[in-house]
Amino acid sequence: MQVVAAIIIYQGKILCVQRDKHEYAYLSDKFEFPGGKVEAGETNEEALIREIKEELAMDISIDSLFCTIEHQYPDFFIELNCFICRVNSYLHTLHVHQQSRWMDPDLLAELDWAEADLPAVYQLIAEKPF
Repeated sequence: MQVVAAIIIYQGKILCVQRDKHEYAYLSDKFEFPGGKVEAGETNEEALIREIKEELAMDISIDSLFCTIEHQYPDFFIELNCFICRVNSYLHTLHVHQQSRWMDPDLLAELDWAEADLPAVYQLIAEKPF
């Protein structure tokens, strides 16, 4: 499954969103970088812009690909492409998540993350690419 995620940066903080209940319990209530599945005929960037608009009602600008993570969950495999993104405002509306937090990069590890997102979390803490 091809999936994209936005590492959204605003004034030095990163937007983290918490999943609602999920059909797979191991994903319920976990934090993640917002994004979703790439649909047929979409580029990764097109999918990311669409997903962020649908999930958060935000307009993003994509800076660059940050990392690609391959992860095997018990029930499915994903290739997760994470992009560094910018916004002009911290304002957003949650349409599919239960909460959001703007986090200092040094504090990202304090959240309970979905397993596939963890490599990006640790890389962000180590590199602080912005």
